[in-house]
Amino acid sequence: MQGGTFASPWWDPARYLDRKPFLRARSAVTRAARDWFAAAEFAEVETAILQLSPGNETHLHAPRTEIKGPDGELRTRFLRTSPEFACKKLLAAGEERIFEFARVFRDRERGRLHLPEFTMLEWYRAGAGYQTVIADCVALIALAARTTGIGQFSFRGRTADPQAEPEMLTVAAAFARFAGIDLLATIIGGEGDRDALACAAAAKVRVADDDNWSDIFSKVLVDHIEPRLGEGRLTVLCEYPAPEAALARTKADDPRVAERFEVYACGVELANGFGELTDAAEQRLRFTASMDEKERRYGERYPLDEDFLAAVDRMPEASGVALGFDRLVMLAAGAMRIDQVVWTPPAGEAS
Repeated sequence: MQGGTFASPWWDPARYLDRKPFLRARSAVTRAARDWFAAAEFAEVETAILQLSPGNETHLHAPRTEIKGPDGELRTRFLRTSPEFACKKLLAAGEERIFEFARVFRDRERGRLHLPEFTMLEWYRAGAGYQTVIADCVALIALAARTTGIGQFSFRGRTADPQAEPEMLTVAAAFARFAGIDLLATIIGGEGDRDALACAAAAKVRVADDDNWSDIFSKVLVDHIEPRLGEGRLTVLCEYPAPEAALARTKADDPRVAERFEVYACGVELANGFGELTDAAEQRLRFTASMDEKERRYGERYPLDEDFLAAVDRMPEASGVALGFDRLVMLAAGAMRIDQVVWTPPAGEAS
């Protein structure tokens, strides 16, 4: 409601006309991406949205629902935060190159770059190192820009040339350059030394008494690192510290870091990828620790997907990446908000 009158709905033809060029750009980028995957001999898959477990990361929150079985019994299910578990089961089944335009869901997220329901473009290559999917990611981002004809990405006063050779930057180098912190000195045997990082970061961020190593890491990353990434060209931020490995394997020659990367343009995170972990016992330990922390912080935990953990032990060596498709289209179309490039805004919103 504005000035005592109700704003017209998003589907009002006059309002919709403003968004229409962005939506046409979305269709064009979608077609171009599908053609790219087809040329590279990927199979497009469609995996289930309702899951026993939506993912097991501490700070990701999933909507939940109940379904009624044939016996009338109610069963709890979650709307997935990623198609990752299902896609990796397909790798275990023998698929070698797969991709999905997946509808995914996140509670507690809404903003200029966040929607509670959005599209994630996710793909996997069996038998390929994570440098291969990094190259895929850079190629697809450049393809999106060529498809819309945009010369450079621009967002919040920052610009980036998506056709330029990307900057390759390790997380440790980024912390040293932008925050003056020797990050690897705070990692011992693959575990984060909370007090060492707290001491190193005290002049950069506010450290609370109950902050753990990952909390402090995230504060420095958000405040001092991410805003500086993807300026002038794409930045591939790689070799994440082992405590932030998530579902990535640690590097054989340096267990302090993992085969995890993220791609940034104009300070915006576009993609997150892994050299995939295939050790189910290690994955179980990571998931359990994450759920213990989620329960401590938020009073809830998600079940482990035992079927997924069994599949991890059968997976081939592989690499994969999840790319925020709406964010990519936003930059490639020259939009200023993510909701300008989705066909329908979140339910109950007028924008």
